[in-house]
Amino acid sequence: MNTEFALKLMEIALSKGADKAEVYVKTSKSLGIEVKEQKIDTLESSITMGYCIRVIKDNRLGFSYSTNPDEMNTVAENAIEASKYSEPDDYLELPSALQPSAISQPLIFDNDIASLSESDAINRTLLIESSAFNGDNRIKKIRKASGSFSTNNTYIVNSYGINAHYQSTGCSAQLMAIAEEGSESQLGWDYQGSRFLKDVSFEEVGRTAARRAAQLLGARKINSIKGFVLLDNSVSTEFLGILSSALSSESVQKKKSMLAGKKGDVVISDRLNIIDSGLLDGKLGSKPVDDEGVPTSHKILIGKGILNGYLYNTYTAKKDGIASTGNAVRGGFTGLPTVGPTNLYSEPTSAEYTKRFENLVKDINRGIYVIETMGMHTANPISGEFSVGASGLWIENGEIKHPVKEAVISGNILDLFKKVVMVGDDLRFYGNIGASSLLIEEIDISG
Repeated sequence: MNTEFALKLMEIALSKGADKAEVYVKTSKSLGIEVKEQKIDTLESSITMGYCIRVIKDNRLGFSYSTNPDEMNTVAENAIEASKYSEPDDYLELPSALQPSAISQPLIFDNDIASLSESDAINRTLLIESSAFNGDNRIKKIRKASGSFSTNNTYIVNSYGINAHYQSTGCSAQLMAIAEEGSESQLGWDYQGSRFLKDVSFEEVGRTAARRAAQLLGARKINSIKGFVLLDNSVSTEFLGILSSALSSESVQKKKSMLAGKKGDVVISDRLNIIDSGLLDGKLGSKPVDDEGVPTSHKILIGKGILNGYLYNTYTAKKDGIASTGNAVRGGFTGLPTVGPTNLYSEPTSAEYTKRFENLVKDINRGIYVIETMGMHTANPISGEFSVGASGLWIENGEIKHPVKEAVISGNILDLFKKVVMVGDDLRFYGNIGASSLLIEEIDISG
């Protein structure tokens, strides 16, 4: 299945009565590996090919998909038939084509991944686990050590002239390590992912997970205070992930966003920008066009704390009378496009608000460095209220004193981001969302 296939399917749909048509084709080759005790626990290798068609007829939406190229005619007919049973919607639309010069081409394909042998992939995944055990002799068990490697081709055509194709690759490594000392055990996790093999250190993932688990051994409870919280970049990313759903125009239009009606308002600290960009070389969310064929771009959604706008696909953009921001996303060829980030990340608005991690620690008279949270999924994306368990390290007078267990931090996500006073120089992406360590003042910490 390729561009010619997609164009032919589109023409069939138009000839059968569709007013407008769009075809999305995805082919993927993937390898997923899990290891345990230096042996392969799970190995899944797959090649998938699938396609879907979206049609608009009489302002009604029809959709159908298949994995069989020979069902082209049936798929087109099914989509048109489905449109008869949907409600008319004046906001249904497909995007128009732009000049090729308007489309940027981020670097997202790595031949080292595309040509990687299965044995080499296995050896790299085994290295994650062995590095964890070698990192600290208190690491007694590995709950999960996994590596993934994929190569993809995406084709998008529509009846307004969009004709897009791009190749992409991706790989990731993650591990959950368990450190034990006496009767106590602690968990530590780490992850790296990139479009390029050279940017993922399988060994470092193992070492980092081991260090995080071991440094929590001997954890104590603390008294409840209002003080500084230093969020590890992985935890900052979790909070930003909740905020990302509030930046979706789909959520805003459904009144299910804490940022609804706040465009132009100060919503977080003026020391932070929140950016969405599909143009970052090597990042997992980067691509030249979104899943409707609209060019991706670099957007400052929140600049110096002020909300500038939201993420849009073609449908939600038409509702608000603006252009799509290139943020149509699909879960695959079996679904319709929704709204989501490309690469969403935070950055300081000025160098004066940036410090090395060790200097952030020195700024804390009393507080906690949060390494891990529990219950982040319970945060309310509409109100922004949260209360999560936290593990980390207690800091006094600029020095790390001891590990902390069973602490709870609570508040409102927008208030949390408003209280950011300093940003670490350690921006890191976990999937397609990235953040730095954040130093936050006046946070309720319960023991």
